[in-house]
Amino acid sequence: MRHLAESGSALGVDISAEALRFCRSRGVPVARAGVLALPFPDRTFDCVTSFDVLYHRWVTDDHAAVVELARVLRPGGLLLARVPALKMLWGAHDEAVHSRHRYTAGEVRRLLEAGGLNVERASYCNTLLFPVVLLRRTLDRLTGRHGSDVGFLPAPIERLFRGLLGIEAALVRRVSLPFGASVVAVARKPPLPGAPDGAGTI
Repeated sequence: MRHLAESGSALGVDISAEALRFCRSRGVPVARAGVLALPFPDRTFDCVTSFDVLYHRWVTDDHAAVVELARVLRPGGLLLARVPALKMLWGAHDEAVHSRHRYTAGEVRRLLEAGGLNVERASYCNTLLFPVVLLRRTLDRLTGRHGSDVGFLPAPIERLFRGLLGIEAALVRRVSLPFGASVVAVARKPPLPGAPDGAGTI
């Protein structure tokens, strides 16, 4: 949220009271709401983000969620979305974080287009670390391990992984990656009839 606030006024949304307390204790403005019923008028925001939300079991209708995200987006505005990818990676982590679905890039593209948005980019990411994730999820299935695999690693491994993600970030600016542990997408709400392309006027 602080990073986004560098580009304009930013407001977060979460349904969890604990998450809201966490944000507010750090001076981050947030509102309590679910993605299926946002408490904002039509055409409020120039940019809407949805990072690891649409996949969740509480989001019982991801199409309706995208329509709602598009509703509060101004014409010409951008939606940035990320979701977990590929059913083959399903494992204990997904159960622990209440996943409903892991997507393909094609599914994300079709979902956003069905919500009335024009997809400008859809790519897999977390590609360079994909072998590590696949190995971990495979071992989880073989050993019957439960719980999330999110956590801090020894500092040298953290630096290595961050370096790999930095390389990948440079790559994904230029090309769409063919596989990965997540899907990222950028979609634009069509401008109003007669408005210049990309205009966010209402």
